[in-house]
Amino acid sequence: MSALAAYGGLFLAAFLAATLVPAQSEAVLAGLLALGHHSPALLILVAGTGNVLGSVVNWLLGRGIERYREARWSPISAKSLERAGRWYRRYGWWSLLLSWLPIIGDPLTLAAGIMREPFPRFLLVVTIAKFGRYVVLAAAILHWL
Repeated sequence: MSALAAYGGLFLAAFLAATLVPAQSEAVLAGLLALGHHSPALLILVAGTGNVLGSVVNWLLGRGIERYREARWSPISAKSLERAGRWYRRYGWWSLLLSWLPIIGDPLTLAAGIMREPFPRFLLVVTIAKFGRYVVLAAAILHWL
């Protein structure tokens, strides 16, 4: 597998996994780490960057999606959005530290856009959460190899 295909595929998987599209980036990262042909630090950088950029897309969507909340074609259910909104109203920007979690993380980043979270703080907190997850995951995988 070429380096471009490996890093590009990981970036795409991480980007899509952070959006409302169902995707899995952890398995791609784990597979690439297990192969041992690529720099773990660069893999983490690529995955983290893709995942953060996917969350930025959610934040941008949140800035304008409120008016389409009940639309049938909406990529997120009203129930999931309401749950994320409750978390966000209760815990504020601190809840973005949970943006790495499956199921609740993507709606949280969307809710941050809806709640008009300032972009610099959003970007900082989400970057910490997303990169933190990949660092921990990579360390665990490399420990067991």
